[in-house]
Amino acid sequence: MRSFLCIIFSLITAMPSAISQDDSAFFIKSIYDYTLEKGSCDQWLAHLSDSIGGRLAGSENAELAVDYSYRVMEGFENVDKTTKQPCTVPKWERGDKEEVKIMWGDDMRELKALSLGNTIGTGAAGIKGEVIEVFGLDTLEELGSAVLKDKIVFFNRPMDPKRLRTGHAYGEAVDQRVHGASRASKHGAKGVLVRSVTTLHDDLPHTGVQSYAADIEPIPSLAISTNDANYLSKVLESSKVEAYIKNNPQVLDSVTSYNVIAEIKGSEFPDEIILVGGHLDSWDVGGGAHDDGSGCVHAMQVFKTFEALNYKPKRTLRCVLFMNEENGLGGGKAYAKNSNAHNEFHLAAIESDAGGFTPRGFGCSAHPSVFKPFLAALQGFEEFLEPYDLYIKAGGGGADINPLKSQKGLLIGFRPDGSRYFDFHHTTADVFENVNVRELRLGAAAITSLVYLIDQKGL
Repeated sequence: MRSFLCIIFSLITAMPSAISQDDSAFFIKSIYDYTLEKGSCDQWLAHLSDSIGGRLAGSENAELAVDYSYRVMEGFENVDKTTKQPCTVPKWERGDKEEVKIMWGDDMRELKALSLGNTIGTGAAGIKGEVIEVFGLDTLEELGSAVLKDKIVFFNRPMDPKRLRTGHAYGEAVDQRVHGASRASKHGAKGVLVRSVTTLHDDLPHTGVQSYAADIEPIPSLAISTNDANYLSKVLESSKVEAYIKNNPQVLDSVTSYNVIAEIKGSEFPDEIILVGGHLDSWDVGGGAHDDGSGCVHAMQVFKTFEALNYKPKRTLRCVLFMNEENGLGGGKAYAKNSNAHNEFHLAAIESDAGGFTPRGFGCSAHPSVFKPFLAALQGFEEFLEPYDLYIKAGGGGADINPLKSQKGLLIGFRPDGSRYFDFHHTTADVFENVNVRELRLGAAAITSLVYLIDQKGL
């Protein structure tokens, strides 16, 4: 019995000694405790998504979001400086008419559709043409102008459901949405319909950006829901189909908008910057809750949590809410240009732009000359993150932070569970009601923990 008690005593006395070598585990626990119990990120997101709503760059709602987020972060007691950084953004307005009808024999059906971002309109009379179904951009070259001239091209390649990561499936399918109108126009097509880029079979059309090549005549492009895409494809198996399309968006002159930036100056290494951010703009048809209001409030919560825990960073921390990720990247480009002009160095930049779902980990990338040592250093933090089921892997970053790669710091993308992300992405369903508050707060805690580890230990 005495021997057993001696063993227990030796284990108890050894534990504090081992832990005292690094208090990081204790501090990360406090990050999670505070964020899950008292986090504010869901309140900010509810305001962005429900009170302000869709925030397409250049719109009145986007400017309301700039002013709101600026006021919130200006009120953080630990912030040394809050600024609005100008950037040039495109201005596109959807208009109030989006009509797609298909006709075959004596039958007619109206499809649920949304104009794709930056598309031109059809004019008041609309356009009408035979529908030609294709499953990829390469098929256009095979068919050529002889088949496609004066037709309406229907791009119907679905996201691959076999892909474990939905982001990979999205990347494989989205080219038809982005480039379909330009490629079809080269062969004389009148317009395009695009299957919504989602794995879900539903009645919600998904908007998103499309881009015209400089050497083509722009033609109207609209997305239709996956259910309607399946229906149209089935009809085409046995019938010739004509489509009637009418929409009236406007492409206007570019305007000035703003990135919103809050900064806490580092106490020991002020010239090493750790950025955390998301994009403040969203598409206009929903509330931009997952894409990307969640990323913005994740970043804001990092600063609020550090304020509550009285944490003083060694390195300079910046929360950057970028403008215009969705249809131009004006904010990310302006930020990098300004940063490079001032010879700044971002040791790490973390972007959250994958929704407010359960966190899974982080993916990272960097300039090839520094990537391997940075990845090794970051993976050294896994012992602190593993209790929270978080991984660190190669491959990641983000659209707004990628222009910083030339500074040779580490670019990190936050990776939540993406299984449901494209159920809401770019639709009217991307609202606060479809965000789980606990999952949102878990994401904020995960990002705050990684910022803390990089700040404490460097790379």
